[in-house]
Amino acid sequence: MNIGSPLLEGSKKLLWLGGGELGKEMVIEAQRLGVETVVVDRYDLAPAMHVAHRKYVVDMLDGNAIKAIVRRENPDAIIAEIEAINTDSLVELEDDGFRVAPNANAVKTCMNRLGLRDFAANKLGLPTTRFHFAEDENEVLSACKDVGFPCLIKPEMSSSGHGHVLIKSLEDVKKGYLESISHARGKSKKVIVEEYVKIDTELTVLTYRSLTSEGKAFIGQYEPIEHRRPSYYYVESWQPSTVKQEVLERAKEIGKKVVEGFGGLGIYGVEIIISGDRVLFSEVSPRPHDTGLVTLASSDISEFQTHVRSALGLHTPNIKLVSPAASHVILAENSKWAPRFQNVDKALEIPNVQVRLFGKPSTYPKRRMGVIISTAETVGEALEKVRKASALIVVN
Repeated sequence: MNIGSPLLEGSKKLLWLGGGELGKEMVIEAQRLGVETVVVDRYDLAPAMHVAHRKYVVDMLDGNAIKAIVRRENPDAIIAEIEAINTDSLVELEDDGFRVAPNANAVKTCMNRLGLRDFAANKLGLPTTRFHFAEDENEVLSACKDVGFPCLIKPEMSSSGHGHVLIKSLEDVKKGYLESISHARGKSKKVIVEEYVKIDTELTVLTYRSLTSEGKAFIGQYEPIEHRRPSYYYVESWQPSTVKQEVLERAKEIGKKVVEGFGGLGIYGVEIIISGDRVLFSEVSPRPHDTGLVTLASSDISEFQTHVRSALGLHTPNIKLVSPAASHVILAENSKWAPRFQNVDKALEIPNVQVRLFGKPSTYPKRRMGVIISTAETVGEALEKVRKASALIVVN
């Protein structure tokens, strides 16, 4: 493969739909490879826009806007960095010959909880929680009775856990259903009702598909990332995982089956729930995963570089875990414009600690504004460092 200089004839070009912190890390990796970069998002000054060659601000649900920008830029690949985009336009663009990483079907299916659960449980035969699909109050009520209480109601399409409602009794069903669909993207009234299980821990199995120089498909995996998510948002993650090797192997096998099922070129963040002796498929992101920010310190090749390589048709060999590491997010507590961060200097006095501030122009409660990353001799030491550093930093 030839890679020309960016902004000149013969350059390779990648276009991101979504310019958050994950996109920012991908754009940085693309820049290191001499790739021309374009970022599209719904708001200006998104993190990835700070490091890209060009940017566009449009309604991400407007399929015509997305298609117009893609056709104008004519990128070598399109990377969907967020969930709230018009996926039908990606399918159309892929049919017209544009490469979507990993592929348009994966992006569309992963955004739809009903479609994803059907794909995972019924087509791939993966172990999941017990579930039912429903699209009105009576069907939800029947599903809750069958699954048992407590149970969860999730909207067909949403992002970052919005609309996940815990139902404890029959009296909660109507209110819970209305609350869930109020968070849905679009006007869908369809939901998934699923068994509520006690979560002992959660894993992300980063599994990728790339091409060798001979054009052969290659599937590789990172060691599973263990993480803590007290609510719907990610807080901290670490490698290596502390769970038993037998459980890790079962989780990795689920990750491999998902990627074999979807195909395409790119990385998938396959989420796994561990509940007692059950190893259950939960969800999958067709892109780098937020819990995978730890790979910036733990691995010889980060998840972001792997996704960029795969999108371009470049190979990534087996990934090596080079050090125990942990990451912990920096969260905002209120809504502000032009936030400032206090005590960054104090956090950086802790040995082996890195502070990554994303550069978002505004805050709202629980918005992820940065991440602390650290290596150490053990996972326990790394977690202690990132927790200490994140506690020091205050978002004003």
